[in-house]
Amino acid sequence: MSDYNYDLLIIGAGPGGYEAAFEAQEEGMKVAVAEKDRLGGTCLNRGCIPTKALMHSSDVYRDAANGAEVGVEVNGLKSNRKRMGERKDEVLDTLRNGISALLAKKKIDVLEGSAVITGEHEVKVGADTYTAERIMVATGSEPFIPPIPGADLPGVIDSTELIDMGSEEIPEFVIIGGGVIGIEFATIYADLGDHVTVIEGMDRLLPLIDKEIGRSIKMTLEKKGVDVHVSSPVQKIEKEGDKLVVTLKNKKDEEVQVKADKVLMCVGRKPNTEGVFSDEFLAKYDGITDAKGFILVNDTYQTVCPSVYAIGDCIGGIQLAHTATAEGRSAVALMVGDDATINMETVPSCIYTDPEIAVVGMTADEAKEAGIEVVSKKYPMSANGKTVIAGLDRGFVKLVAREDDHVIIGAHLLCGRASDLIGELALAIGQGMTLEEVGDIIHPHPSFVESIMEAARL
Repeated sequence: MSDYNYDLLIIGAGPGGYEAAFEAQEEGMKVAVAEKDRLGGTCLNRGCIPTKALMHSSDVYRDAANGAEVGVEVNGLKSNRKRMGERKDEVLDTLRNGISALLAKKKIDVLEGSAVITGEHEVKVGADTYTAERIMVATGSEPFIPPIPGADLPGVIDSTELIDMGSEEIPEFVIIGGGVIGIEFATIYADLGDHVTVIEGMDRLLPLIDKEIGRSIKMTLEKKGVDVHVSSPVQKIEKEGDKLVVTLKNKKDEEVQVKADKVLMCVGRKPNTEGVFSDEFLAKYDGITDAKGFILVNDTYQTVCPSVYAIGDCIGGIQLAHTATAEGRSAVALMVGDDATINMETVPSCIYTDPEIAVVGMTADEAKEAGIEVVSKKYPMSANGKTVIAGLDRGFVKLVAREDDHVIIGAHLLCGRASDLIGELALAIGQGMTLEEVGDIIHPHPSFVESIMEAARL
């Protein structure tokens, strides 16, 4: 019989935390999850799921508005923003209830309240103190607000506040940040008919992925009526009557002003680690976090305190829900002496624009920088029957393979159902498959997925 209350106490009930809890319970551990807010973490409550729920509504509205092109005419079309927000909340409630039921079924305790690690095996949750043989921090991340003058003005919001608004009408909407979050919200609100301006300080949208995708999505957004400014750092935000005025410097070093009803800040995220460790614990384990607040771990997800582990956004790296889940499962496997079999080198990323974007592995430029000679195969989706039927006129599937043996090391998709298609390519890369091996697999026709076969056979 253990002297501790729990074998594993996890702080944070997001995808990383609750999936790690399920894995630990399967391994025979007595497990608890501490959560100060709602089950599901950022992904379910303030990120992936509510964004996609709103996007589903905007997709339906866009398709209906363009229905005449395919012979479906809708008279008196309007968007019910209140209902869109209500449906989003219904989706979240359904999924939260599912997580709660599964935790109860597996007899995993849920400890409600803010958790603070006060010792190697001790966590205070609210007014109560619990002991655990091991502690795992899975507290995720939160929006980062840059020190732009005027960033604290009323009407300047982050992604959490925007999601809480549902899909409230924003006639003039300025989005600062042309990364994943900014581009997805630009798609939603532009499809609903609001005027959107995207301002990005770097030289292209989505600066961390394939250059051609960034250029293509800029053209796609502009076709929707979105004003896009790249290489345009924001100088300040000011209040002018009932409007906000955003001042940027464009490529010509000229000041340009854009008026807005709301300004969304989405230039990055920071670790949600403030207050997780008591002052006494931090004094004893100096260096458990870096200067930015990210928790430092080794290759077994242990901190400088061997009984304390950390996973997910709070340790940095690729900040995605499925990455946190994989890290949580791997950490539990390592705790019980098993090998961490999940391939953490092959992490797909998806962006839910129109059409969708999905990437996995290396770009051709990254490969060349690493000294790898590559060949690229690019299949234009204008030759894909399903794409033509769906009216998605811009897109491609690009495969990057080593030149010497044709083993696929990267895939970059801009097409319909890209978020579903990328799984096949993640599998191919993870298993070291060649272009020829993928090209020899029969794919269904007509389908979006046959574009993968066609690209491999080019």
